[in-house]
Amino acid sequence: MSTPVPPPNQPQPYGAQPQDGNPYAGQQPGAPTGNPFAGQQPGGAPFGGGAPFAPVAPARNNIGLGILAGVVAALVAAVLYGVIAGSIEREVGYIAVGVGFLVGFAASKVGGSNPALTVVSALLSIGAVYLGQLVGVSVILADLTNQSAFSVFFDHFDAISDAWSKSADFKTYLFLAIGALGAIGGARKAS
Repeated sequence: MSTPVPPPNQPQPYGAQPQDGNPYAGQQPGAPTGNPFAGQQPGGAPFGGGAPFAPVAPARNNIGLGILAGVVAALVAAVLYGVIAGSIEREVGYIAVGVGFLVGFAASKVGGSNPALTVVSALLSIGAVYLGQLVGVSVILADLTNQSAFSVFFDHFDAISDAWSKSADFKTYLFLAIGALGAIGGARKAS
């Protein structure tokens, strides 16, 4: 015949008697608990221990990736700046600072704290603010001519450049410089 098997989930006596209704109160340390994985925690740490391997450090000091991130940020920020400036028909200095900050932050966050990236991001932000101003002019001209801003920008780029140069004043160039200062601040913040 077969040997008798105790019912599942019943405490097994290991020489200890239950105390006050608690069948586990008298167990000795190291006594089997019914969990086959109880002593297999790495390093003895609770809750499964640490990670099995160290995470890979982010790529830093990669000037090429930093410049690429700065160019992408400059293009995105220029379009946003131009759409906002064109729709309200005026330039806002805080947005120029934001354009520069975004370019400098993106370039330095991806590329590292190389001083060359700070200079490149300042130059990119000047170009981004300029491009944003041109997009703003094209949005304004698109409203006047009932065309899309995209077609005005690409089909009549020379007219937009002439309109920008004729209407440029001290404030226009000040926004270019403010964008460059914002890029320097963004690059320092990311480092």
